[in-house]
Amino acid sequence: MNETVLVTGGTGFVAGWCIVELLQRGYRVRATVRSPAKEAAVRAAVRRQVDPGDRLAFAIADLTRDEGWDAAAAGCDYVLHVASPMTTASSNDPQALIAPAREGTLRVLGAARAAGVRRVVMTSSCAAVNQGLQSGDTDNDETVWASEQDPDLNAYRLSKILAERAAWDYMATHAGATELTTVLPSAIFGPVLTAENLGSVALIQRQLQGRMPGIPNVGFCVVDVRDLARVHVDAMTAPQAAGQRFIAAGEFLWMREIAQTLRARLGERAAKVPTRRLPNWLVRIGANFVPEMRQLLPMLGRRHIYRSDKAQRVLGYRPRPARDTVVDCAQSLLAAEAV
Repeated sequence: MNETVLVTGGTGFVAGWCIVELLQRGYRVRATVRSPAKEAAVRAAVRRQVDPGDRLAFAIADLTRDEGWDAAAAGCDYVLHVASPMTTASSNDPQALIAPAREGTLRVLGAARAAGVRRVVMTSSCAAVNQGLQSGDTDNDETVWASEQDPDLNAYRLSKILAERAAWDYMATHAGATELTTVLPSAIFGPVLTAENLGSVALIQRQLQGRMPGIPNVGFCVVDVRDLARVHVDAMTAPQAAGQRFIAAGEFLWMREIAQTLRARLGERAAKVPTRRLPNWLVRIGANFVPEMRQLLPMLGRRHIYRSDKAQRVLGYRPRPARDTVVDCAQSLLAAEAV
């Protein structure tokens, strides 16, 4: 196969597995990194799963800058736009995440269109289809668009909504051969390729390290990063996927179920995983002092379900058991000595 795929954000958790999946299927991959110093680490991480040979190359590009994107997309057949600004302690300022996410997406789409790329598959988020974090239990599919006015949205969730809206608006006003598809994952777990840029996996890491005082009454639908990578690549080429949104989500697990699973299946290696439940009132008090807990408040006691029927029907998506995913995730962290 001589087709080349540009993968943005090559150092990221999801992007790394997308690179692996593409190489395993025979594609040539060009990954964007913000610095040449990152190239060796990405290549080493990928090599743990597949020998990239001469089929993995790199381009220097940053979501916050125009430079580099046209060169990165030149000669590519497809783009997987996975990159998104990271959530940091300073992300209480929504624009610190929103502007790079939205403007970066438009830079990628502009470069892809100029290069004549066939299709861009963009990683969005289930945050973009939620009916309201405090609206009680919800059952969501791709027909739903989350409200930008939801007061419970943190900066990261809002950035994903606005970036996806900007992408669809751009495609609606820029006619051409390039197509767009978006993939909306739920909480992403699974084995890590590297101990860097863990994203949502940090939740499992904190449990293994005993850094959580107890288990809050929250839960989420789980998606395995390996399954998510397959969805991205399948959405890239399936004719009927053009112009569509696809939720990638599996079983709903409460955090207490995750903790119980880790304890039961990892034994002494999960000895620090807490089992004591935190009452909602205590989480609300703790949120005044711990930013990570503040983000949990709208989710307390609520089941937000995300339906992947469309991805299963159109793309053949088959989510693996969520408990296997979290155990594989934990085992990889232990193997990487990241706990």
